This record gives sequence, structure tokens and C-alpha cells, in this order.
Amino acid sequence: MKEQLSYTSGICNKPLIGKTIGKLFDEIVEQYPENDALIVHHQGIRLTYRQLKEQVETCARALIAIGLKKGERVGIWSPNCAEWPIIQYATAKIGVILVNINPSYRLHELEYALNQSGCSLLFTAGTFKKSNYIEMLNQLAPELASSEPGRLAAEKLPRLRGVVHLERSHWPGMWNWPGFLEKAKTADPEALAERQALCCFDDPINIQYTSGTTGFPKGATLSHHNILNNGYFVADTMKFTSKDRLIIPVPLYHCFGMVLGNLGCLTHGATMIYPSAGFEAEAVLQAVEKERATAIYGVPTMFIAELEDPNFHRYDLSSLRTGIMAGAPCPVEVMKKVKTIMHMPEVQIAYGMTETSPVSTQTRPGTTLEKQVSTVGKVHPHLEIKIIDPETGRVVPRGKEGELCTRGYSVMLGYWRDEEKTREAIDQARWMHTGDIATMDEQGYINIVGRIKDMIIRGGENIYPREIEEFLFTHPKVSEVQVIGVPDEKYGEEVMAWIKLKDGEMATEEEIRAYCQGNIAHYKIPRYVKFTESFPMTVTGKIRKVEMRQISVEELGLNKQAEIEMA
Repeated sequence: MKEQLSYTSGICNKPLIGKTIGKLFDEIVEQYPENDALIVHHQGIRLTYRQLKEQVETCARALIAIGLKKGERVGIWSPNCAEWPIIQYATAKIGVILVNINPSYRLHELEYALNQSGCSLLFTAGTFKKSNYIEMLNQLAPELASSEPGRLAAEKLPRLRGVVHLERSHWPGMWNWPGFLEKAKTADPEALAERQALCCFDDPINIQYTSGTTGFPKGATLSHHNILNNGYFVADTMKFTSKDRLIIPVPLYHCFGMVLGNLGCLTHGATMIYPSAGFEAEAVLQAVEKERATAIYGVPTMFIAELEDPNFHRYDLSSLRTGIMAGAPCPVEVMKKVKTIMHMPEVQIAYGMTETSPVSTQTRPGTTLEKQVSTVGKVHPHLEIKIIDPETGRVVPRGKEGELCTRGYSVMLGYWRDEEKTREAIDQARWMHTGDIATMDEQGYINIVGRIKDMIIRGGENIYPREIEEFLFTHPKVSEVQVIGVPDEKYGEEVMAWIKLKDGEMATEEEIRAYCQGNIAHYKIPRYVKFTESFPMTVTGKIRKVEMRQISVEELGLNKQAEIEMA
């Protein structure tokens, strides 16, 4: 029998959408004018699609009135709020590129993102958690205090001309949100339609900074075509209709929120629901019950928090049907609970990265439980996937590990103003090299084994952390677990497990190691175990294993071993 290679393509009888976001937005509003479009619980806001369009077009005209031209960059630095999608759709209508800025950025990161993207205007929140955005902006641009709104000339931010504060309070040098919207009255009534007509679906419309583990983050540049189609096909794979009501607790600055969430809903006339500014487990449960939601998005840590919320059983979640868990590997037991006690039998796993708009694979309703919990599904419609030997670039046989590469409409235009990094990520044949180690089975299902950079090499043995994590999660006392490699003089690297125990439980390192004996290979048994209350993570819920390793090296006194160079 001829050997089958790890290549597959997404056959689909539905065509790609050859329209801009603004064009499709108008068509959806015409089709579903009185459908609930946006519900924001923490702001007490409810808008139909007709009402949302009125606010979007007011914002778009205000942007035109203050002089924003097609292709200029506008930043948004804010947690989830009603203004976020209004700005998202308004910028798309007039061809202005929206730059998503991580709400957890501090001064150095903010300065880099604004200058590297060349933002002319910044929309900012006031405060969120421990961040005081106004204070940080004034530190970075003290010139604001003596500037007229829209006339900023800051030494450290030479391209930034204006700042809009997304609240009603007044700050020197900034427009507040109502004051900014007032500018719409001075725009030419025909200008919006003219600007929208100039937009093409291949134009860049969004820059998202990927979390850099070393050095500065890179600005993945995405087009209307990239993100509109990905949002559509993610929701379509979930069988979304105009009757679906989606809880979006993930941050909007990330693809999960603004593409899978906002654009997934828009393309189907469905309802976007933001339960809180940042993730709060009980706020999600409350919103499901109050709004009779049909779907929830989240990373595994969010679903774990919802399941472990002390008031979980008080809420009626029976309206739920589906949802997506993505952003990190999902423990099998968590997936089973989500499908049963959270009433989400059609919950799906999606896999991707910012650079691919983001989703490349997704599980489907009706697949076996084993495939639902052990893979990230099959290739997405209109996309291609191959798994290659990272050394030779050759496609590997089915079942063999290699680097996952993807190609198609979803692959970003490139990294903003960084041709070198773009060439490193996207080869001449337009394959995006993900850096993820994966396998493809005979049916085309993809299993992500780990990151090339996360792989632990202990005494010549390749160890993928996810395998050990899945096993340790079966321990009855373990709530969450992350496995990393730490330096070792003899073996090069040793296995270390960071473990968060369930409430009220106690355990010892010896107990954890004893649980592993006879169940996993001896070289995979953690030499080090650290019990923790939390993990270093990005705002999107991705674990920062680089930071975990740095902390562990310090705590274990392995600085000397860390300096040893490995072949």
C-alpha cells in the first residue's frame, strides 16, 4: 500500500466572501435590522443591528472629519467595551487600519507599538485592573497637558496626532468619546460612501501584535479578506444562524475576540454579548442565563474557572449548544465536563495563530468523542495543511511528527514593516510555518504535540510537555498543570511540573512522582514539582513558559547549568 503523506486541503461548497467588512456589514444590517447585535452587560448597553450601524457610521464620519486618510493607522488600547466594535467596524468602512494594543502593555511596549505601526490616533480607556492608561499616556507624552485635541506634537510619539478617551470625563489634550463623535456633524454627508467605495477586500485593515517571547512583538498585518472569511467559516462550522447569541469573555484586542467573536457574529446576523470588561467567571454564567445564550468562547483556563465557580450550579445553562475552546491545549476531562454539565454538546476545539487570521483547524459536530478531545480537528474550508520535517522541509508520512504549515486566504499579508521576519515565517510558496509540532492521522485529523521551542530534550530523548500535562491532569487533586524543561548538567534538560491543586487539597512532590511511576516512561517523570496558585500568562490566557523557566531557574539555583551551551 502506498504511503500517505501529511497533506490535506479544505474542500468546501461555499465560496469565499469577496467583499470588504464595510460592505458585508451593510448587507447584514439590511437583512437583520432589529436583531440584537451587541449587548454589553457592564455598561448596560443593548443595540440592534440598525442602532449599531448608526453609531458605527457616526464614528466613521468623525474619523473622516478629523482628517484620517485611507491606510492611516489608528490604535485602540482598551479592555472589552461597546466602543470597541463600533471603532472596529468604523475604521473598516473608511479603510483605516486598526492597531490592536494589548490592554496589559506598559510604557515601553506601548511606545514601541504606537511608533512601529505609526499610529496617527489612539483610542484609550481610562483605567483597567492595575493599569491607569491616562497616567501612562501623560508620562509618555507630557506634551498632552498643553495640547489642543488633535494637535499633539510629542517627542517620544512623533506620528501620534490625537487621543480619544473612551469615556465622558475630560482630560487635557484629548477628546472624550462624546466630544469626538460630535465631529461627525462637520463631515461631508457623501464622504463616508465615497471612502467605503475606495476600499478593496485585499487591503490591510488590522495590525495585531503577537506576544513576543524574546525581543519586540511583531505586527501581523491582516486584510478584510483574511479576517472576514475566517470569522465566517469558524461560525459556519459551528452552524451559526441569526438566532445564535454568543458570550465573548475573551479580549477583543486578540483575534479570538474580534475575529471569531465579532466577525463570526456579524457574518451571520448573530448577537455579540460582552459579560464584563475583563474575564470574570461568574459574569459569564450570569450572562448565559440572562440572555439565553447559545454559545461561549474561551481558553481552557476560562472554562476551568467557570466549572469551578462556587455558584456554578445556581445558573441555568440549558440554552447553550456550542462554543469554542482554543488558545491552549484542552485537558480531556475539562472538555468532557463542558460537553455535559455545561450543556455544550457541540463545543469545538479550534487551532490557529494570529498570523493565520487565526483559525486553521476546527473540530466539527458529530465527530467521535475521542477525536473531539484528542485532536484540534480537520483543516478549515479553503485552506491547506502539510506537516514537514523541519530539517529537510519534506512532507512527512501520516502519523509522523513534524512542523505544521498552512496556506490559503487566511495567511497574513506579512509583519508590518518587517520583511526579514515575514520571510522567516512565510516561504516563497506562501506556506506559513507555525513552529508547532503536529501529527496528521489517516482521516486528516490534526494533533498538536507541542511547540518546537517548548520541546524538552532530556539525554537525547524528545519529550513533549503536553503528553505529561494530560497525564498529570488525571490526578484527582490537580486543577491545572504546566510542564517545562529546566537546565541540567548531566541530561541537558530535566522535566519540571508546575501544579495548581484543587481548592482545599494538599499534595507533596513525592506523591506526584509516585502517581507517575509505572504510568509514563521514567524519563518523563518530573524531577522537579512546584505547587503554585497561578501561572504567568498573557492577557489572552496563553501560558508564558519562557517566564516559567526563568522563575524556575532562579528558584532552583540552576543559573550555572543554564549557562552551559548545548550542541
